[in-house]
Amino acid sequence: MKKFIILIILTILFIPRVIALELATTAKEGIIIETTTGKIIFEKNSHEKTAPASMTKIMTLLLTFEKLDSGQISLDDMVHISEQAAGMGGSQMFLEANTSVRLEEIIKGVAIASANDGAVALAEYIGGSVENFVEMMNEKATELGLENTHFVNPHGLDAENHYSSAYDMAIMALNLIKHEDVLKYTSTYEDYFNKPDGSRTWLVNTNKLIRFYNGVDGLKTGYTKNAGYCLTATAKKDNLRYITVLMGSPTLNDRSKETTEMLNYAFNSFKLNTIIDENSPLGKAKVEKGEKNFVDVVVKGTVAELVEINSKIDEYTYNLKINKITAPVKKGDVVGKVEIMDNEGLIVKEEDITVANNVNKATYFQTLLKNFKTIISGKELNINN
Repeated sequence: MKKFIILIILTILFIPRVIALELATTAKEGIIIETTTGKIIFEKNSHEKTAPASMTKIMTLLLTFEKLDSGQISLDDMVHISEQAAGMGGSQMFLEANTSVRLEEIIKGVAIASANDGAVALAEYIGGSVENFVEMMNEKATELGLENTHFVNPHGLDAENHYSSAYDMAIMALNLIKHEDVLKYTSTYEDYFNKPDGSRTWLVNTNKLIRFYNGVDGLKTGYTKNAGYCLTATAKKDNLRYITVLMGSPTLNDRSKETTEMLNYAFNSFKLNTIIDENSPLGKAKVEKGEKNFVDVVVKGTVAELVEINSKIDEYTYNLKINKITAPVKKGDVVGKVEIMDNEGLIVKEEDITVANNVNKATYFQTLLKNFKTIISGKELNINN
C-alpha cells in the first residue's frame, strides 16, 4: 500500500502542468499588445465586429493629433461651436452654441471627460462637417488595414453600421500614442474646461485606472447599452508599454478588474530585450554631393523582442547594407537595410535604416572648397556636383 501511494505522488509530480490563461473572462472581446514589437500576447474574439462606444474617440483624437503634429492646426485655434455640437447628449463638456472655444480646451474635454459635444466640435473643425470627418475616419481605418471597423459618427453613440473590434481598436491606439502629447491629456484625472464667459466646468477622467494602477496613462473608456462597458488602456513601466482592450464587459467593476488582471499578467510575464536602439549609430555612410561627406546611420525604429521574463537573452550581430546616398537626404529616408543575425549566423530580422541627421546638398562654394582641399591632399577631384 505504501509503494502504491508513493507511485501516485510521483505520477502527480511529473504530470506536465497546463496553465489556462484566464483573462477577460466576462468580456466579449479582449487583447493585449506590446507596443515596441507589436506582439500580441493575449486575445479573445479580437476580430469580431462589435459596438465600440466612446472608444470611437480614439480615431477622432488620432486625426486631430495628426493635424496638430503636421502644423495644419494649432492648440490655440479658436473653434466655432455649432448648434449640432452643443446639442449632443450623453457625456458632455457643456459647450454652448455660437461661441468660440480654444482647440486645446476641446481636446481636454474629449480626452478626459469623453465629451460627445467636443467630439462633434472637433469633427466639424477638422473635417468641415461631421459627414466629411466620418469619411476621413473610415479612410484612416482603411489606411491602417482595419478590416472590422466602420464609423458613422465621431463620438460612438450606438448607430447602425458603426462597429469595430478589439484588434482594430488596439491598432488605432498604437497609432494614437505615437503622438505622445495625447498622453498628457489622457493621463489627467481631473481638470477644468475654461469657458468663454469665464466660468469653468469640472472635467473628471472616465478611466479610473489612471489613479489606481501604477503606470496607466490612458487611453479611452466607452459605454452604451449595446456595447456594454469597454476600455482601451495603456500603461508603461520601465521600457515596457502595453495596450489592452476590453469590449462588452457586463459591469464597470468587471471592466476595471479584468483590465488590471491583463496588465498584471503582461508586466509580470514578459520583458523587452532591446536588440538595436533607434538612437544608437550603426556606422557611417558616405554622402555624395552633400555639405558633409559622411553621416551616421541608425535604424528607423528600435528593434526589440518580447521574451518570457525568466528566459535567457540571445546575442545578436548585424550586417549593414547601405544604398548609395546622394544629398539632400533627411532623417526618416530609407537608405538601406540592417540584417540582424542570431548566434548561428542566421538572419532573423531585416529592418530599414536611415540617416541620424539631415544632410543638405552642398552649395557651389562648399563644393569648390571641398575640391580645393582634395587638390591639397592629392586625391581625385569631385566634379560631379
